[in-house]
Amino acid sequence: MSVRPEPSQNHLLAALSPEVQGRLFPHLELVPLPLRAVLYESGRAMRHVYFPTDSIVSLQYVMESGESTAILVVGNEGLLGITLFMGGESTPSRSLVQSAGYAYRLPRARVKEEFQRHGQLLVLMLRYTQALITQIAQTAVCNRHHSIDQQLCRWLLLSMDRLSHNHLTMTQEFIASMLGVRREGVTQAALKLRELGAISYGRGSIRVLDRAKLEALSCECYEVVKKETDLLLPYLPQRQLIKDAGSIPVVKL
Repeated sequence: MSVRPEPSQNHLLAALSPEVQGRLFPHLELVPLPLRAVLYESGRAMRHVYFPTDSIVSLQYVMESGESTAILVVGNEGLLGITLFMGGESTPSRSLVQSAGYAYRLPRARVKEEFQRHGQLLVLMLRYTQALITQIAQTAVCNRHHSIDQQLCRWLLLSMDRLSHNHLTMTQEFIASMLGVRREGVTQAALKLRELGAISYGRGSIRVLDRAKLEALSCECYEVVKKETDLLLPYLPQRQLIKDAGSIPVVKL
């Protein structure tokens, strides 16, 4: 039997004081997030805020042509649904589950009630929002100026930072959709990274062999986001920077 995720597996929830946790935790609901599930659709009313425990959700902008690009990823470092406390009731982007797992969700009314206390949750959510703004801005720069190889490195590293486990499951088409590129471009980028020894690539999977090398092959965009996130969110655990055979992510393609 699988172990039931605890709210404390979400680092933002874990950083709250016992007093705030006591007000919020009784209203948290654990929900499964299957791959490709849509949590928020563009223009539709948002009813909950989601706190991932072992899943990753991406925010995507979808064009009239149907093409889409991910502008940020959210995992166990924070929450999904900042629009609710920024004054809006809906979002122009689509929220799509990138890596399956679980999340705790909190009703809109409870979020606003706690936010209006102007206490700890307000401070953490505002700091987290600033971290997301940095990620969005750097993603825009990266998509415009850097190669698909570098974008794939950035995406893999961001995903590793936001998981409590080491497995991702998704198709080449899905990765291409995340990066806003053609599937052939993702295949070529993965092959190049394999030749350079950063990953292994075969039988429909990507295995990160050397995180330090992956960081070296990535553009500066990952490091900019990482530094700002670490500065704004000191509650995050120290990230693993050395090669560790027991924590090698696998991406199913």
